[in-house]
Amino acid sequence: MSSHPSVLLLRAGLQFPVGRIHRLLKSRVAANGRVAATAAVYSAAILGYFTTEVLELASNASKDLKELDILIKGTIARGGVIPHIHKSLIIKTSKKD
Repeated sequence: MSSHPSVLLLRAGLQFPVGRIHRLLKSRVAANGRVAATAAVYSAAILGYFTTEVLELASNASKDLKELDILIKGTIARGGVIPHIHKSLIIKTSKKD
């Protein structure tokens, strides 16, 4: 046996919490509260896909709008924007023979 507990989102390779989604799905089902375990995995995968698509569309839209671009840069770390590093901050290496 492994030393750490098995977490469904790690086993499925997802970003959203599969266990929490499964618990919430079970609490909202009217008949018997029965939900298959794969339903939570699929739901987490769909949420991850939709989130990625929305963030990608938002970053594409922000590339044209400077004001929105500044907001996205400050809100989402590494949100698809290439960082600008001033030339004076870059370490210069000299070739020694």
